[in-house]
Amino acid sequence: MRTSDFDYPLPRELIAQTPVEPRDHSRLLVLDRQRDALDHRHFYDLPDLLRPGDLLVCNDTRVMPARLYGRRADTGGRVELLLVRRQGTRLWSCLARPAKRLRPGARLVFAQGLEATVREADADGFRLVELNGETLLHQVGQVPLPPYIHTPLQDPERYQTVYAGADQGSVAAPTAGLHFTPALLDRVNAMGIRVAFVTLHVGPDTFRPVKAEDPLEHKLSTEHWELPAETAELVNRARGEGRRIVAVGTTTVRTLEQAALLSEAQGAGDLQSGSGWADLFILPGYRFRVVDTLITNFHLPRTTLLMLVCAFAGRERILAAYQEAARLGYRFYSFGDGMVVV
Repeated sequence: MRTSDFDYPLPRELIAQTPVEPRDHSRLLVLDRQRDALDHRHFYDLPDLLRPGDLLVCNDTRVMPARLYGRRADTGGRVELLLVRRQGTRLWSCLARPAKRLRPGARLVFAQGLEATVREADADGFRLVELNGETLLHQVGQVPLPPYIHTPLQDPERYQTVYAGADQGSVAAPTAGLHFTPALLDRVNAMGIRVAFVTLHVGPDTFRPVKAEDPLEHKLSTEHWELPAETAELVNRARGEGRRIVAVGTTTVRTLEQAALLSEAQGAGDLQSGSGWADLFILPGYRFRVVDTLITNFHLPRTTLLMLVCAFAGRERILAAYQEAARLGYRFYSFGDGMVVV
């Protein structure tokens, strides 16, 4: 298995720059693994593809206003920070531009009196910064769109799921969930399908291609996850009754499967609630323990997300589906169309 096995060509014009309105009017490619067949629907058709008794599990993380634009206090040079992870009171691990010039001790100034001081630097380009005036983040910070989106977003809430909770911690949205509307969730509930939630705070690795030719050499950054007791109970009950677990997005898959591995290690037969740092890298050959059906988007080539989807449905089958989607003009990546693997 090589990283180049997960590459594919994509015309630039198929990279979605703006979201579809309404949310659930995006297209939906249906991949049926049993029939080895594709079908073409719209996301609002999703209830037709679900069964009464299914358990729909979503990631309710909220994207932080994590991107800051400012200047160096000494030279006036422009700087950009992407807050990635809180490390303590007023301390944040950040990605910075220009990173090489932001050495420990550098002071940065932003709008409305927000300031930052670089405390540490590491070889991976991360900076530990101390923020002065952190309460101003919501006024000064911007929702960090992916680097391949060049059209400004008119409404920042459009890069949040409609069910996003209050717990902010992501630098990217769990994009498979962006297609849901309150009305669509009501239709799902009316079918007797429960909706449960996990939390996984999405980190910047979601955009990064795997550079090593051997994927096993790739270092996957950890992301904080939480599986509530109520969700664990609903999953255990559904599995015990032979009902399907339908995961909305790769982040939900990683949370459920990470929790399952930990439960196994503890000798527990059922899924246990808990929290921690997800470091599970799912590649072809992985045995899925919880997830039966996957709702996802079309992912960038050579990424851990594409590798996970290939592990779930088969590499050749997924790449063939991507090729057909591109031929038919589906929209790709964060604001693109959806896909369901049944």
